[in-house]
Amino acid sequence: MDHAGHAFEGLKEIPLPPPVSYTPQTAGWVIVGALMIAAIGYVLRHVWTRHKANRYRRVAASRLDQIESQLTDPAMRLEALAAIPVLVKRTALSAMPREKVAGLSATAWLECLDRTYAPGGFSTGPGKWLTTFAYAGSAERAAVPDSEIRALLTLIRRWIEQHDVRV
Repeated sequence: MDHAGHAFEGLKEIPLPPPVSYTPQTAGWVIVGALMIAAIGYVLRHVWTRHKANRYRRVAASRLDQIESQLTDPAMRLEALAAIPVLVKRTALSAMPREKVAGLSATAWLECLDRTYAPGGFSTGPGKWLTTFAYAGSAERAAVPDSEIRALLTLIRRWIEQHDVRV
């Protein structure tokens, strides 16, 4: 026991290294950090700008949801059908130059929509019903089959999400 006590008498405490600094030790890391902050700022600005630019798409999709729910109510059905071409025109006016879109109607309007949406479908597909809903009376609107209305709404939703604003 006496011998064990002598063994610890000569020991000295080990000195600890200094704490690690959180500041970069070289200028290179400062430059890398600044570049990373600049890149993150650029990406955030791009995302925010794109988000703001696509606001009209979100509003149009929301309005299309309202129209779809109105179509299930027989009392609101004809009014909802008349609102479909208005929604498409307003969406196009929000995205494209007014002078290129505002004066278009009938076939020219449908061809413009086809140019902004690569798959097309407005002048030859279910989109042709837009002119019926815009210009025809209540009897003609009521005669459109539900399957055609569903196809038109699907086409419009895809157009809202994917159309190219460069006419």
